[in-house]
Amino acid sequence: MSEKEKLTPLWKQYRDIKSQYPDVILLFRLGDFYEMFGEDAEVIARELHLTLTGRDSSGERIPMCGVPYHAAERYIAQMIRKGFRVAICDQVEDPKTAKGIVRREVTRVVTPGTILDDKMLDARSNNFLAAITQSERAFGLALLDASTGEFLTTEITGDNCRTELLDELERTRPSECLLRPDCDEALRTEITGRLGCRVDPYTRKSSLDAYQDLTRHFKTQSLRGFGCETLTLATEAAAICLDYVRSNLPDLACHINTLSTYSTSQWMLLDPAARRNLELTEGAGDSGREGSLLAILDQTVTAMGARMLRKWLSGPMLNATRINNRLDAVQEMVENALFRSQVREVLKGVADLERLMGRITGGQADPRDLLALRESLEALPRVIETLQDCASPHLSALSGRIDPLPELRDTLNRAIRDDVPRMAREGGIIAPGYSEELDHLLQAAGNGREWIASLEDTERERTGIKSLKVGYNSVFGYYIEITKPNLHLVPQDYIRKQTTANAERFITSSLKEYEALVLGADDKAHQLEYELFTALRLTAAEHADPIRQTARATGQLDVLATFAEVAARNRYVRPQIDEGDELIIRGGRHPVVEQSLQDEQFVPNDAYLGGTDDRLLVVTGPNMSGKSTYLRQVGLIVLMAQCGSYVPADSARIGIVDRIFTRVGAHDDLASGQSTFMVEMNETACILNNATSRSLVILDEIGRGTSTFDGLSIAWAVGEHLLKIDEVGVKTLFATHYHHLNELEGMHTGVRNYRIAVKEEGDRIVWLRKIVRGGTDRSYGIQVARMAGVPPEVIRRAEEVLAELERSEVSVAGIDTRRAAIPASVAKVQLSLFEAAPNPAVEELLKVDTSVLTPVEALTLLDRLQRIARNGKTSPP
Repeated sequence: MSEKEKLTPLWKQYRDIKSQYPDVILLFRLGDFYEMFGEDAEVIARELHLTLTGRDSSGERIPMCGVPYHAAERYIAQMIRKGFRVAICDQVEDPKTAKGIVRREVTRVVTPGTILDDKMLDARSNNFLAAITQSERAFGLALLDASTGEFLTTEITGDNCRTELLDELERTRPSECLLRPDCDEALRTEITGRLGCRVDPYTRKSSLDAYQDLTRHFKTQSLRGFGCETLTLATEAAAICLDYVRSNLPDLACHINTLSTYSTSQWMLLDPAARRNLELTEGAGDSGREGSLLAILDQTVTAMGARMLRKWLSGPMLNATRINNRLDAVQEMVENALFRSQVREVLKGVADLERLMGRITGGQADPRDLLALRESLEALPRVIETLQDCASPHLSALSGRIDPLPELRDTLNRAIRDDVPRMAREGGIIAPGYSEELDHLLQAAGNGREWIASLEDTERERTGIKSLKVGYNSVFGYYIEITKPNLHLVPQDYIRKQTTANAERFITSSLKEYEALVLGADDKAHQLEYELFTALRLTAAEHADPIRQTARATGQLDVLATFAEVAARNRYVRPQIDEGDELIIRGGRHPVVEQSLQDEQFVPNDAYLGGTDDRLLVVTGPNMSGKSTYLRQVGLIVLMAQCGSYVPADSARIGIVDRIFTRVGAHDDLASGQSTFMVEMNETACILNNATSRSLVILDEIGRGTSTFDGLSIAWAVGEHLLKIDEVGVKTLFATHYHHLNELEGMHTGVRNYRIAVKEEGDRIVWLRKIVRGGTDRSYGIQVARMAGVPPEVIRRAEEVLAELERSEVSVAGIDTRRAAIPASVAKVQLSLFEAAPNPAVEELLKVDTSVLTPVEALTLLDRLQRIARNGKTSPP
C-alpha cells in the first residue's frame, strides 16, 4: 500500500490543499478551531508563543497547533505583522448534511497588501499593494488598496526614473510590493531598505496578455477610458495587481470596476529628505505623528477624510486654478462658522464607506457592517441638505457626487435590526416583517419554547412532585428530571432516558414533538437568516461604485471643513496663489512650533523670495536662535498653501513651487554605511541636479561634516551654482555658520543677507527670534556653551583662546586671492596665534578635524593645547 493510500481522509484533504499553497501559512478549520500542521505549526507556535501539540497519522506524529475560530483575526494580524502570508481554509458545507468528510476550500489569502479587516489596518492611512515592472529607462507602477477599492497606475521614465520610482513608493508607502521577475535584484533590495515592506517576485497566472486581461476584466474594448492605452509598463503592472488580488481575494476582484492613470508631475514632488526634514506626517525621532504637520492639521471627523488629508499633504497641487477652487470652499466655511460646524456635525454620522465596501465586496462584512452602511446612508441626505445653499462651486460639485442611494437605504432599513450581533450565524439579524417565512419559523420556535417553559409548572401540578425540573443538554435534548425519592410518583406516560447519581431523566412524546419543532425551527431560521444576510450583502456590493464615489466626495468635504476649522482656531489666513515667481510672506509662523510653545509667544517673521534681487537669502545667527524654525516655516507655508489650506501668517502670496528641497540636520545612514557627510552630500547633489527656477530650496548648514576649508568651499560653490540654475537661479534659504558667505551679497546679484537678532546682556544672550537685514560675524558659541552647562574653567579658557585668535589672522595657504573669486576676508579663515613664527599649539590644532570631536575629546584636546602653549612644543597625545 502506498503512503498516500495510508493517509486518513482528513490528512489527505489537508495535504492536497497545502500543496496548492506551499509558501503560505494554512489555517485549516476543524470544528471551533483553525489548526496548523507540520512546519506551519512549528513556526507559528514559536512566533506567537502557542502551545505545540501533535496528531498521529499513519504511524507518524505530526506537529499541530491551533487558535479559536472566533479569535482568528487577532492571530492572523500577528502573523501578518511578522511578515507571513496566511491562507484561510474554511468548511464550505454543513457538517450535519455532509456525506463523508466535510468539504473545505481556501476562501481567502491574507497578505500585507490584501488586508480587509479594520482591526488590522490603520483607519487614517491607505494600505496599498504595489506592482512594479521595469525596462531599460522606465518603470511601470500600479497601486491597489483592496480595503478601499482605489486602483492607480503610472509610468515613470527618464534618466532619473529609478530615484523617482523610489520617491513615489516613499510617498505612497505600500505594505507589499510585487516585482515582475525580470526586475533586477538590486531594486528589490533598495525597496526593502527604504520601505521595510514585503517584496516578492510575481508571475501572473492568467494566460492572457496584460492588455487583454484588463479589457476582459473591465468588460471594455480598449483601455483608452482609463488613460493607459499606450502605457505598456503601467498596463502590465496593473494586470499583476489585479491577478494577485484575483488569486487571493476572488470575491473582491470582481468588484474592482475602475482604474485611474496618473502622472507624478501632477503634484509637487517631495523626496524623502523633504518629507523627513519638514516633518510632514511624522515628528522628529520616534515620536510618530506627534510633532508633525499632520498632527496639527488632522481635525477630520471621518476616516476617509483622514486618509485624504494625508494624500493632500504628500502631493500638493501645481495648478493655481484648482488650488484656488479649494481655497474658495475653505473660505466660505471659515467665514460662516455655523455652516462649518453643521458640515462637520453631519459628517460624523458617516462611517468609513470605503473600507465598509471593501469588506462587503470581499465577502467579509458582518451584520454590523451592514448596519453601519445603513446608518451612513441615512446621514447622507443631511449632508446634501447642509450644502444646498453653499456659494462655492467646488462644494456644490462635491454635493452632486454624493449619492444617498434611497432604494438601498430603504431595503436595509426594512431588513436589518438595530441591535444586530457581530457574528452572521448567530441569528437576530433580520428585522420582523422583512421575510414572511422567517417570521413563521421564529414564531413556531417561540411557541415551542413557551410550551416547554410552561411544562415544568404543568407537570408539577399533575404529578404533585414539587422538585420536578425541565432541563436541556446537547446529547439528549429536553428532558424531565425526577429525584429518586419521588420516582414512585412518576406517571405511566413518562419514558425513562437517563439515570444520574441522585435522579432519573424522562421524556414524553409531547416533549419530543415540541423539541423537534423548536430545534428544527431554530436551525432553519438561522440558516434562512444567514441566506438573507448574504443576499443583502450582495445587494450592497452591487452599489460599490456609487458608494465609493460618495466616500471620496465626503472625504474631500471633510478635509476642506477641517482646513477651515484649523484656520479659524489658529488665526490662519488665505494665501494668494498665482503662477508668478514671487514668494511673499508677512508675519509667517511655524504651524507646529507655535502650538507647542507654552511660556512664550511665537515671534512671526517675514520672507521675500523672487525677482532678480532676492533669489538666495543667506541667514546667519547663533545656534538655538531660530534659524531652522524660520527655514522650515517658509517651506511649510508654501506646502500648506498649495494643498489648498489657509496658512499661519498675516498675509502670503505664493507663486507656484514645483518642488521643495531640503538639506537639514546631520545624521548617519547606518543601514547603508554612509557617514554624516556622505548623506549630506547625497542630498545636496540631489538638489543641484534636480532643482529648477520654480523650486524652493532650504539649506540648513552645508559642509559641517568635513574640515573648515572643505566645508566653506563646498557651501560657497553650492550657493553660486544655485544662482545660475535656469539662468535666473533657484529661490533658496541658506542658513549657515560660515559668516564669510555674507560676502556673496557683494559679489552676486540675487543674494541678500539676513540674521537672527540677538540681545546681549553681559555674559548672557537673549534670542529675539527676529529676522533682520544684514549678516553677522559672530556665532555666540561660547555663550551657548555656558547656557548648556559647560564647566566655568573651560568657558574661561575658551574665551582666552578666542580673544587671542581674533587678534591674529593669516591668509589661507595655497589660495591665490588675487585670482580666486573669493574675497580676502574669506581667505583669512585659518588663523594663527603668531604670523611670523607659527605656534606649535596652532600647528597641533590644525591637524585636528574638529567636526568629529566628542565633548570628552574636545576637553582633552584643550588640555593638551594648553600644555603645548606653556612648553612651546608638542606633547604626546
